[in-house]
Amino acid sequence: MGKEQVPKTVQLKIPAGVETGSRLRLRGEGEAGDRGGPDGDLYVFLHVEEHEIFTRSGDDIICSVPISFVHAALGGTVEVPALQGREKLKIPRGTQNGKTFRLKGKGIAHIRGYGRGDQIIEIFVQIPTELSKKQEELLVEFEKLNQAAS
Repeated sequence: MGKEQVPKTVQLKIPAGVETGSRLRLRGEGEAGDRGGPDGDLYVFLHVEEHEIFTRSGDDIICSVPISFVHAALGGTVEVPALQGREKLKIPRGTQNGKTFRLKGKGIAHIRGYGRGDQIIEIFVQIPTELSKKQEELLVEFEKLNQAAS
């Protein structure tokens, strides 16, 4: 008597916080044992797809958020994407390109235990590529005032 391959569907609960390379074991769902022995285990290896907005670093998630140079200079509040919707983030006056902010507990759930990682938001300041004549004049005036102050 030989072994026969038979397709079988199994239910699998994926715990929050798994990452690529995680392995889940389903006891008794593998091949039948030799000579009437117990069934073996089925191992499932996971591959987590990349997200279009977020990247992952351990239990932290990272996203880049564009702001205008006016927001960077004057400060204000912006809405940023989060795993559970959107969050408000206060941008302080004078925020520089590449500045990072941390939203505590807004990252990936810890796979072993309680709590979550953080969400790290990296700011990048968008510089306009096209300006109206009036905008150019105002920026030139701003630069003159800036040079006079220094």
